[in-house]
Amino acid sequence: MTKVSFTRNREGQFTGFTAKDHSGYAEAGEDIVCAAVSALVIHTVNSIERFTDEKVRVEQDSDHALIRLQIDGTPGSEAELLLKSLAATLADMSQNQSYRDFIRVSISEV
Repeated sequence: MTKVSFTRNREGQFTGFTAKDHSGYAEAGEDIVCAAVSALVIHTVNSIERFTDEKVRVEQDSDHALIRLQIDGTPGSEAELLLKSLAATLADMSQNQSYRDFIRVSISEV
C-alpha cells in the first residue's frame, strides 16, 4: 500500500509530505495507482521547486519507493496551494472503491 503523510504547522498550513511504498495494485509497469501517485507527487515537487521561492528539502530513495518534501519555514500561498491540491487529489483516490485498498493518506500537525 502506498502511504502519503502530509504535515501541517500549528496554523494549519501544509508544510510537506512523505510518500512511500508501492501500492500493490498490479505488477511493476502495470500499476496505475503507483503511476498516478508518482506523477502527482513529482509534479508537485517540481512545481514547488520551479515556480515558488520556497526553500525546500527533498529526499528520494528509489529502492524504498520514498519521496519526501519539507518546506523550510512558513509556506507561501503558492506552495501551500500545490500541497493542498495534492492532498485533496490523493484523498479522493484513497476513497475511491477501486483504489482504497492501495493508498492511504494522513495529515498530522508538527
